[in-house]
Amino acid sequence: MREIALEHDSTGHTLVLISTKMELPEELRRLSANFSLALPDAKQLQDIIEEEAKAWSKEVGGKVSADKKALQQLIQNLQGLTAEDARRLARSAIWNDGAITHSDIADVQQSKYRLLDMDGLLGFEYETAEFSEVGGLNNLKRWLESRKTPFLEPENRFGLKPPKGILLLGVQGGGKSLAAKAVAGSWGVPMLRLDFAVLYNKFFGETERNLREALKMAEVMAPCVLWVDEIEKGLATDAHDSGTSRRVLGTLLTWMAERHQKVIIVATANDIKSLPPELIRKGRMDEIFFVDLPEDYERTEIFRIHLAKRNQPIVNFDLEALARETRGFSGSEIEQVVVGDLYAILADDVPLTQSHLLHEIARTQPLSVVMAERLQDLRDRAANRTVPAQGPP
Repeated sequence: MREIALEHDSTGHTLVLISTKMELPEELRRLSANFSLALPDAKQLQDIIEEEAKAWSKEVGGKVSADKKALQQLIQNLQGLTAEDARRLARSAIWNDGAITHSDIADVQQSKYRLLDMDGLLGFEYETAEFSEVGGLNNLKRWLESRKTPFLEPENRFGLKPPKGILLLGVQGGGKSLAAKAVAGSWGVPMLRLDFAVLYNKFFGETERNLREALKMAEVMAPCVLWVDEIEKGLATDAHDSGTSRRVLGTLLTWMAERHQKVIIVATANDIKSLPPELIRKGRMDEIFFVDLPEDYERTEIFRIHLAKRNQPIVNFDLEALARETRGFSGSEIEQVVVGDLYAILADDVPLTQSHLLHEIARTQPLSVVMAERLQDLRDRAANRTVPAQGPP
């Protein structure tokens, strides 16, 4: 095969190799050209949807109702699939109820993820959240709301590029993971979770290849949120890992700088000391937010959210008093106060009261007390390097 390639000028012979996966030896790779079949573009996907809509009308009668915005979202979510797979998902969305609505989008996203099976490298987060479920973090909410349109709309009048990503640094239980899920839920895009525990492989070069495959899938799922939880554990440099962490970091940074698809990274971290400086310097992430323990008004809102979520009448509680008694508590610790009391009264079949909550608060030793030194160290390190996620209402 190598001789045929070298004698091409004199013989004019050409070899065409066709495969779903092509791995050529080094001797042939330099003498070959690699071509990938183009996937359907937006116009072709719209044609496929219209063909399926006409087929439904001919079979059932009537006209397929389509919300214009939902149609555009469907086209967007079908991108990255083959024509056959796109047709199958479009048919499923239409034939289910003879309409294209926003309720179809989530089903299409999940089906698309299953078609692009990644063996656990990327997890599809089926349950996202809304910003109404996040107490406080008003600076972060305002920042994200101002970036929503440039991320979702194909064009804007200022030519602004979609945001690249944010890093949420802060105390454990402060609501970083919930805020990450709220980005996807509020923006109406799928959320993928990158798991470094599955990513790493003992064989040389396999970890970097796994990361490239995972990032490629995120691009296919675009527009989407790529959630990297506890990123410091995956990118912390280790002198005993044969440079794998450095190569993984380089692969991630290169992708962040060169990608064009609408994939926003939302990374969370508990320890800034372990993060490589290349990742946290200005320009890599759009912004680095520090999530501190909630203020009084934020704890009031957190109590309101968790009590309402569990069907407890808000008028039966003095939320401001509960907020004063939980200074130093994180959002997750406040949630556990509510949940713990509900478990306790379940057997007695009595209603939850203010005194129940105050008793549970008195029994709880928050992390801010147990690990006060580490928390203060984290605050000191974040002071001049990050933007506070909390802010006035």
